[in-house]
Amino acid sequence: MKKPSVLFVCVHNAGRSQMAAAWLRHLAGDRVEVRSAGSEPAEGINPVAVEAMREVGIDITGQTPARLTWDAAEASDVIVTMGCGDACPVFPGKRYEDWQLTDPAGQPLDVVRQVRDEIRQRVVELLAGQRDG
Repeated sequence: MKKPSVLFVCVHNAGRSQMAAAWLRHLAGDRVEVRSAGSEPAEGINPVAVEAMREVGIDITGQTPARLTWDAAEASDVIVTMGCGDACPVFPGKRYEDWQLTDPAGQPLDVVRQVRDEIRQRVVELLAGQRDG
């Protein structure tokens, strides 16, 4: 059986989608293939997101924002978009979830912590839904 794959997409691929991908890797291990991308990738990861994830023992400093590609979307079973609206393309036949989350860009650490914790909860729910799929 092919392992399920999840693609997290936000505009800059510097905060929300990186934190979501890191949580999914952390919680699912190698049971799920994890990708993240942005419609307009930033130069680097949001340092406040890095700090917030470091507080829970997850290191995302080695991640690099990536541009969303047709191939990455085509190869994913579930596509989770975060606040990119029309900038996030739609691929027929995929399972979609749109997570309405505060954009951590320019936010203080306490706000980014809340976003981090909300993302963790949603990833846990996503995994619970994946098991019966």
